[in-house]
Amino acid sequence: MEESTIIQKFLDYLKFEKRFSEHTAKCYGADLSQFGSFLLAGSGGGAPGGEPVSLAQQHGGSATAVATETGLEVDQMLASVDVNAVRAYLAFLSEKHYSKATVARKLATLRSFYKFLVKRNIIGSNPVLPIRTPKQEKKLPRFLEYEEVKRLLETPPTDSWLGARDRAILETLYSTGIRVSELVALNMDDIDFLGEVVHVRGKGKKERIAPISSSALQVIQHYMEFRNKRAQSNTNFDSKVLFVNKHGRRLSTRSVRRKMDKYLKMAGLDPAISPHTLRHSFATHMLNNGADLRSVQELLGHQSLSTTQIYTHLSTKRLKEVYESAHPREGTEPQD
Repeated sequence: MEESTIIQKFLDYLKFEKRFSEHTAKCYGADLSQFGSFLLAGSGGGAPGGEPVSLAQQHGGSATAVATETGLEVDQMLASVDVNAVRAYLAFLSEKHYSKATVARKLATLRSFYKFLVKRNIIGSNPVLPIRTPKQEKKLPRFLEYEEVKRLLETPPTDSWLGARDRAILETLYSTGIRVSELVALNMDDIDFLGEVVHVRGKGKKERIAPISSSALQVIQHYMEFRNKRAQSNTNFDSKVLFVNKHGRRLSTRSVRRKMDKYLKMAGLDPAISPHTLRHSFATHMLNNGADLRSVQELLGHQSLSTTQIYTHLSTKRLKEVYESAHPREGTEPQD
């Protein structure tokens, strides 16, 4: 909602001080725009029943023409919100059948926004503080067994430059546990072959070092030989980017997803698996092999240890399965 001055200040704070990505800031902005529209609707400026509508809808399709007036009105409403208004908004989201995860995310947005307003002395107290985040169902992330990972990694043909590239992509994702967004951001000089590490630029532009296996480095080296030969005959190749498309430009995260879908089908694996599943698999296999939680947290680039702890549930679940397979209950046959 560009008409709101304080929302824009908050988004600028996220982008320029907190170093959030443009995409993340837009998500925060969309949540706050919806909340602002909800407040306007409740004040008589919206549809019947308190249904949030856009500012452009409320003013004959032209939000720009009333930007000053509307922005002032929204700012005043946002600054005067109390805990009952927030509870009413959460009730509205529940009535509209938003998932618990989505409601929790929107509440987290409001919590951060009002914390910012208090910090900047725009308001005196945070109206979201008394509200607890709704409990969510814990969904364990999907991960692949070792044999499934091996089958997937060995699927891309390595006798062509695109096949070698795709094999290097999959090897890098699994060997380092980095995010797809971090993978496509890699440059040629981010790979340290001597030190066997990768320089990763993570969320919030935070950098970290991720160890990488020697076997993955060999696959990357093989791809780079193909890539460099292509670059010699094509001036469009971006000389600094590691993983490029057929035109020599940086790959997108969507392209990586499409490539993964292709090889999952070829390998006969579940098509619902995503590139992020390799990150989950990396973390789970590390813990299964004795890595401590703090180390895995650092390798994944998690800010909070609680985010990493979800993988301990996966490891425990797997250990139980192995135990029960080796020690079947009385009256049952062992599982092959």
